[in-house]
Amino acid sequence: MSARDSQYDRGPGMSDDLVLLAERLQERRPVPSSAFRGELRRRLLALRRHRHPRPERLRALIGAYASSGVLLLLVGALSTAGVGPLAA
Repeated sequence: MSARDSQYDRGPGMSDDLVLLAERLQERRPVPSSAFRGELRRRLLALRRHRHPRPERLRALIGAYASSGVLLLLVGALSTAGVGPLAA
């Protein structure tokens, strides 16, 4: 197969050597064995079954984190304005 008949889109400035190298790397790419792929699939499916449930009070936790973040931003903004506990 020549570089002109390649499956790769040739952008401006892409040389024929680069296209041929890409094709050669694609053809010689190692493929994992079927035993490895099967074991990987089994492990991934087992992980899916053992997911941790959401915390009971997830909305309360989100609200607490968001409000404390807003409070810290407010203290920082006041401090840069010269007002508040950290004013310089």
